[in-house]
Amino acid sequence: MEVDNEIRLLLRFYKDVPEKTDLLLDKFKHFAQIKDDNYHIKVSGNHVWLHIIGVQKKYYSPHLHLELETPTENQTHIRGLFGPDPVLWSFFMFLHFIVAGVFLIFLGILYSDYVLKNALTTDSLVLTLMFIAWFLLYFIARQIRHNGNDQMKELEVLFEKIIAS
Repeated sequence: MEVDNEIRLLLRFYKDVPEKTDLLLDKFKHFAQIKDDNYHIKVSGNHVWLHIIGVQKKYYSPHLHLELETPTENQTHIRGLFGPDPVLWSFFMFLHFIVAGVFLIFLGILYSDYVLKNALTTDSLVLTLMFIAWFLLYFIARQIRHNGNDQMKELEVLFEKIIAS
């Protein structure tokens, strides 16, 4: 999977497996029972989460969320989603809301100053800085995704290994 050419920050994939969903879930549950120093697997219902743990875990380490669906009795449709650590994702969302809030407040102030025929320099400067901050957050998120590319491939190999077992 080539991730550097994708615009989306969260990468998705779909896979059809000619096995029953219960059998695949049992494979993931069995692998979760085996204590591994590098990976943690959590199974809940038809959802599976694969996490990197231990010394390999960095702030940019991704996790893989799998949703197993049953289109027919002997087939399973798997929806996979690579994502950042939930704490890092929450922090980025917090920063986006702060930037958006400041942008909207100063947009209202800019309009008021325009109507009152006051100077617009400070308001325009803050709006420009917030616009730059949005792009900066996007490029930082892309760099974090790029840093975690090798670990994404590790999780994909682990996923394929569990399915093939």
